[in-house]
Amino acid sequence: MGLLIENLEMVLEYVVSICTIMLEMVGITVLVWSAIRCFFGWIHKDQHIRLDLAQGIALALEFKMGGEVLRTVVVREWRELGILGAIILLRGLLTFLIHWEIENEKKELQEHAKKAASPKATTVSDDEK
Repeated sequence: MGLLIENLEMVLEYVVSICTIMLEMVGITVLVWSAIRCFFGWIHKDQHIRLDLAQGIALALEFKMGGEVLRTVVVREWRELGILGAIILLRGLLTFLIHWEIENEKKELQEHAKKAASPKATTVSDDEK
């Protein structure tokens, strides 16, 4: 029975390691893809570039945080758990701040769209008179 438990623990460590690496790779891929896409958007002077980049960074951080949470399954020492907890806390704080920035950017874009649409509406109403 002890041998079975040891083998299952070893399999669990391998599965968690592989899944953690996959989540981290997805996070890196999302971040790089967002950066490349936003670079081309910057060249074309896209107004939504900051919003798109912030959303890409937030998504990448969430994948990376998922990898860290998964890594806590195989932690054996309190010191390692403390380090992982600090990493998760920092990434969570960064994600929160980025989501806050996304909401502010959305509000600014909506206000800018309203201001841009406002003179057109008065111009149309002036022409109709």
